[in-house]
Amino acid sequence: MTRGIIISLFLVTAVSLNNIYAQFAEPSITFSTTSHNFGTINEMDGIKAFAFEFTNNGGQALIVTDVTTSCGCTVPEWSKAPVGPGGKGSLVVNFDPKGSPGPFRKSITVKSNAREGTMTLYIVGLVKPKSRTTADDFPIKMGKIRLATNHVSMQQVFKGKAKVSTLEIYNDSDSNLTVTFPDHPESLSLKVIPPIMEPGKKAVIEITMDGNQVDDWGFTLLRVFPSFNGVVFKENPLNISATIEEDFTALTTQERERAPRAVLNEESFNFGTIKPGQQVVHDFILKNEGADPLIIRKISTTCGCTASEPEQYTIAGDEQTVIKCTFDSRGRMGKQFQTVTLIVNDPAKPTHVIRLMG
Repeated sequence: MTRGIIISLFLVTAVSLNNIYAQFAEPSITFSTTSHNFGTINEMDGIKAFAFEFTNNGGQALIVTDVTTSCGCTVPEWSKAPVGPGGKGSLVVNFDPKGSPGPFRKSITVKSNAREGTMTLYIVGLVKPKSRTTADDFPIKMGKIRLATNHVSMQQVFKGKAKVSTLEIYNDSDSNLTVTFPDHPESLSLKVIPPIMEPGKKAVIEITMDGNQVDDWGFTLLRVFPSFNGVVFKENPLNISATIEEDFTALTTQERERAPRAVLNEESFNFGTIKPGQQVVHDFILKNEGADPLIIRKISTTCGCTASEPEQYTIAGDEQTVIKCTFDSRGRMGKQFQTVTLIVNDPAKPTHVIRLMG
């Protein structure tokens, strides 16, 4: 019995020693630190670097297989060659503070063949923002003025209603400036406040769009050119966009119950594979399932290769019309995806998109 106990103890000891040996035989990665605080750095000071040192405390060669970071502002460099038992390596993290003002905490994920598996390192700190210049606040140069943008989006504008938006400008000249917009569409009015800008001073362009004067539906883009002290500047325009929509907000419950309801028999058509230069024609059926007449306000396509024309633009209740869509493949190769957009007076769904593909 004593002999059996001795043999059992020997076997247990042998297994334990074997496990310990196996563990030490594996590569093992140990970092001297897993985080680094850069403290306070200036945004324009350039790239800051820190080297995370590591040691292979295992019994086999250590290979760092991959390193990823939580943002593009952090770029890692590391030892690609195997690190032998007891050897050392480094992982250098380069952090670019430009465009990242404020506190930061970035993670670096390290993958290797070590028994520890995936490890995560961190860099932290505070980026002190750079002092802003006039060019930072008003990056767009337009003659004698600077603007934050040369595109003003009015977003949703209802037919029959006006909407106001503003844009701040800066006098970049060394003299008083009177800015006007003498040639503009009837749907727009533009007023600069104050009317006379002193050098290095700001003003506001008050832009009013009258939806009732816009002869369009859906997305529309208008262009106006400024005049400085009576001289029109034609090099680049101020772009003003809006989406012209019908105003259904005042409809009563009874009016909504009687409202037109646009229903397409299908919303897409796949014409498969065709030869270059071949035309595809497909009919879509648009039905008015409401009581009041359905009016097609506008039909637009994504390219000149697609044409669409309805048999009629006003559809009585419970009636339907055919919308003939033609795709011309001349000059086109490969996969095609074109759309036809319908704008109608259906308060539940005023915009319908038809898709042609092949």
